[in-house]
Amino acid sequence: MTSEPVKPTVNAGKLWAGGGATAAIAALIAIAGILLGRGIFDVDVLAPKGEGAWGDASTGWYALGAALAALVATGVAHVLILTTPRPMRFFGWVVGLATVVGMLAPFVTDAARAEQFYTAGLNMILGIAIGSLVAGTARTATRLVRTGGQPSPRPYPQQYR
Repeated sequence: MTSEPVKPTVNAGKLWAGGGATAAIAALIAIAGILLGRGIFDVDVLAPKGEGAWGDASTGWYALGAALAALVATGVAHVLILTTPRPMRFFGWVVGLATVVGMLAPFVTDAARAEQFYTAGLNMILGIAIGSLVAGTARTATRLVRTGGQPSPRPYPQQYR
C-alpha cells in the first residue's frame, strides 16, 4: 500500500472567525479577572501608576492586549499549519512559552507579592484559554488534501480493515 503525499489546506474564514471569537473571550476573561481581583480580593491586578513596566496600564488596555494576543496566536497557527510539519505541536510550544513569559512578567515590577501572583495567575488563565481555543479552531479549519494525480479508491468499510 503506497501513501500519497498530502498537504494541509486551511479554511481561513473559519480559522479567523474562531480567532476573532477567541479575542472577544480573552478580552472578557481579562475584564472579569480584573474586576474579580479588585472587587472581591482587593488586589490590584496591574501595578499602580508609576510602578514597573505595567504601571500605566488600565483595564481597557489589558483587555485589548489579551484580544491582540489571541489574534497573534491565530496568525501564528495559520503560518505554522502552512509551513511546518506537525504544526500543532509547534503551536503548543509557542503558546506555552508565551504564557510562561506572561506569567513571569509581573515579577519584574515593584508591585506587592499578592498583586504579582494574582496577575501571573490571570495571565496563565488567558494563555490556557487562548491556546486551547485557537488550537481547537485550527484543527477544525484544517484538512489534509492528497497532492497525487490519481484519486484513491474508496476505502474498505471498517469491518474489512
